[in-house]
Amino acid sequence: MKCGALLIAIAAGSASAQSHPDFTGEWVLVDAAAERGSVAAVGDAQFRVGNMGSGWGATLILRQEAGRLVVQYTFFSTYDLQAPIRLAYALDGSESRNTLNIGHAESILRSRAAWRDTTLVIATTYGVPHGGGTIEVRQALTLASPTSLIIETTRSGVPGTSPTVVRTAYLKR
Repeated sequence: MKCGALLIAIAAGSASAQSHPDFTGEWVLVDAAAERGSVAAVGDAQFRVGNMGSGWGATLILRQEAGRLVVQYTFFSTYDLQAPIRLAYALDGSESRNTLNIGHAESILRSRAAWRDTTLVIATTYGVPHGGGTIEVRQALTLASPTSLIIETTRSGVPGTSPTVVRTAYLKR
């Protein structure tokens, strides 16, 4: 009887370990802002109200491999002749370091990814220039359906302000 209970516990443990969603695929931003008209006070200029979204690109390529999530997106235009941005996150909670070279400075991003049920939360610390300390950005990835990805991004505010939270929707291509 004890052996049977042990097998059930092992099976339940492995089932919960396998219950994490797989984000692998190419994802395209659902751009509801494009449907809004101009907010210009005068003239025919088209101004769009926007936000920083997920912090990643309008098209994402996600690859979930053994123990890590790889995120790739285009930051530069094709005329810039720059490779896409590629970030890798360990899924075991250990620190992942990604180096970005955008502009004239290199930035080292320190991240930790952890599962909260079926949501993957990636917490990244960014250094603020000129000794300004650090800020944290949290991206919570959730599959709303097999073809719909929601990324809820929380950015810590500057001292004295509240954090901002933005929900960004992507569809699987």
